[in-house]
Amino acid sequence: MLNKVHTDKAPKALGPYSQAIKFKDMVFTSGQIAIDPATSEIVGTDIKTQTKKVMENLEAVLKEAGTSFDKVIKTTCFLDDMADFGEFNQVYSEYIKNAPARSCVAVKELPKKVLCEVEVIAYVE
Repeated sequence: MLNKVHTDKAPKALGPYSQAIKFKDMVFTSGQIAIDPATSEIVGTDIKTQTKKVMENLEAVLKEAGTSFDKVIKTTCFLDDMADFGEFNQVYSEYIKNAPARSCVAVKELPKKVLCEVEVIAYVE
């Protein structure tokens, strides 16, 4: 059975999707961007500030699903500009320390013109 995950500590979905779906012992998050859930406004204009907010949002969704960054097995990262790769990695690695599998790609444009978006797959013990 699929269970929708929702927390008010992360932004509401911008479209017809859930913050995450929990299936058995797996959690699949939707991509998170740098939106403050309290104001629905974009946080920051630089990659480090936006990445920090993205990771905070993901952390809230994972917690609500009963898991954490320590249980992440795969991430997919989307960057507006690959020139931000190094600074993005600095902040990302403060949150995800277990070196899961990862894809990181540059895209033409992200929702609300943010600089990055991250989605994860994690397990629940």
